[in-house]
Amino acid sequence: MAIGLELPSSLIFLLALVRSFLLPTGRLIGFDPCPLPRKHGGALGRVPAAAIPLGDRQPDATIAMRNQMPSIAGLALTLASMLPALRAAENPILPDGARLEVLHTRQVRLNSGLTEGPAVAPDGTIYFTDMPFGTDNGMILRYDPKTSKVTVFTDNSGKSNGLAFLSDGSMVSCDGADGGGRRLIRWDVRTGQGATLLDRFIGRRFNSPNDLCVDLKGRIYFTDPRYGGTEPRELEREAVYRRNLDGSVEEITRAVEKPNGIVLSPDQKTLYVGDHNNGGNRLRPTDPEPKRGAMKVLAFALDGAGKVSGAPRTLVNFAPENGCDGMTVDTAGNVYLACRSLARPGVMVVDPSGRELAFVETGPRNQKGLFDDWKGIPSNVEFGIGEDAHSLYVTIDKGLYRIRVKTKGFHPHLAAK
Repeated sequence: MAIGLELPSSLIFLLALVRSFLLPTGRLIGFDPCPLPRKHGGALGRVPAAAIPLGDRQPDATIAMRNQMPSIAGLALTLASMLPALRAAENPILPDGARLEVLHTRQVRLNSGLTEGPAVAPDGTIYFTDMPFGTDNGMILRYDPKTSKVTVFTDNSGKSNGLAFLSDGSMVSCDGADGGGRRLIRWDVRTGQGATLLDRFIGRRFNSPNDLCVDLKGRIYFTDPRYGGTEPRELEREAVYRRNLDGSVEEITRAVEKPNGIVLSPDQKTLYVGDHNNGGNRLRPTDPEPKRGAMKVLAFALDGAGKVSGAPRTLVNFAPENGCDGMTVDTAGNVYLACRSLARPGVMVVDPSGRELAFVETGPRNQKGLFDDWKGIPSNVEFGIGEDAHSLYVTIDKGLYRIRVKTKGFHPHLAAK
């Protein structure tokens, strides 16, 4: 794990210490290679003392202070050793010593794929999907933080990807293409039964619903890209939609190439969307190299009706690397991004302006190869609740992980009550 952030107060502290060892002229005691006036050589080289007029020579006290170089060098080394602790102490997201903890790895035989869509239920359990490629049916699993056990909620979830809970305790999944139902499914978590919530826009089947979020009114925003599958497409565009409380569906924006992860800011004024245009998955050596497009996170301003108002701004641009998959927010409005970059895979935390606050590395840097060769590539993130509120859950490869954080997540299905 690595942490990346600015260190304003640490730098001020170090600069103050360094300044205390500076001469009035601004030269550092013990490190001035030529403490002479420029007219006698200055930074150009040393001049024998006998060749310098008495009035221009440095006082003996100054020369004596230059002999303190060993002790000052030791101080510099000490300060350098303190930097990691200072970084951890000042990191607004990660406590000192925070490490990823493995909670689950795939236990059944499925064709490739990945885990996805962690979502916290009202009882604090974490539901997540295991989504294979090809003809295998996906699964929805349930992790209980109190018992540390993972159980199967359903072994027939189609190609369910992103998950979200509604205020009534029901769960909604995005069922994609490649053998899935290309729909939104509403699940009764008590019975394990699911039913189609919606599967069409203007009478045409969705491409492959990918991820979703719920606003404080209970409306569902969801993305509809197309990454794989041989099913004929009925919608030419890849867009973001919203299901309203009356069951109607409207297009929110198509100003995105291939929408993926999605989340709303706590004040409901900004919609964040991951534009992850990888050109498709290269699964076999014979597959052509995909033609990549946008790899960024877009921030859409929303009006009072929850509709896009104006052009989006770019929050983070990952190009030329892979971009962001799933995302979530904390109560302060910081955005947590599952970054699928092979150069730097991990969870990036940024503030609403896009400034990086922290980074949790989840896999080796500078990877190459095909999809199944990749290691430690995250897909989505979610916060726990209650006693588990400071846990950040991350789906990585074919598993579920957790890391301790200082922050707490924002959960619309609970905040709305």
